[in-house]
Amino acid sequence: MLIAGFPAGSFGANCYVVAPGPHERCVVIDPGEDAVRPLEDLLREHDLQPAAVILTHGHLDHMWSVTPVCGAHDIPAYIHPDDRYMLADPLKGVSPQLAAMVGDATFTEPADVRELKDGGRLDFAGALGFDLVVGHAPGHTRGSVTFRLPGGVEGPANSSPGDADPDVLFSGDLLFAGSIGRTDLPGGDPQAMLESLARVVLPLPDDTLVLSGHGPQTTIGRERASNPFLRGLKDAGSARPGL
Repeated sequence: MLIAGFPAGSFGANCYVVAPGPHERCVVIDPGEDAVRPLEDLLREHDLQPAAVILTHGHLDHMWSVTPVCGAHDIPAYIHPDDRYMLADPLKGVSPQLAAMVGDATFTEPADVRELKDGGRLDFAGALGFDLVVGHAPGHTRGSVTFRLPGGVEGPANSSPGDADPDVLFSGDLLFAGSIGRTDLPGGDPQAMLESLARVVLPLPDDTLVLSGHGPQTTIGRERASNPFLRGLKDAGSARPGL
């Protein structure tokens, strides 16, 4: 497997590409602000052809470039239906202060938008040779999702050769190294966030590699041991803030 990425724009949202290897078709995850040029450089570097763009949620720092990327490659965009409204009007999902910073930027939906379902498996009609499992994880937004790549894949492009992890979790803004996503923006819900962490994150094996929407990579085991927001969580029904 080939997994590579870069932080995009002033928000530093991580954009990833996932492919079976070089010279293959790939999926693009979360092309944010100013992502078009570095994404095209990454595609050329590895000789990759995008098959789809998939979005962990609808916040503009993760979907700013989705329409130009989809249009340039004639590919669909996938998003959870609860966040689809932000594709055409992402300012509905941000604070008034941030909306003022965006200025006169305009946004439109890609020509082909498809909706993600909890537990769905994305294989893009076998075009990629691997599946991504969708996990609905509301809390940061109502339509936040994670993407889990199961089973024995090579780590990101900057990993040591032979580094293999049973699963890779693209966590979006659900889980970060040492922290979690904010819940104070429109559509955020602190209790839903805790329940999503307990339901989506805690059951995963400790050696699961976590590639977050912002910041460095981590593992489930590292976060289970040190992330203050995971302490005290057991399951969705009893999720409470940690001690």
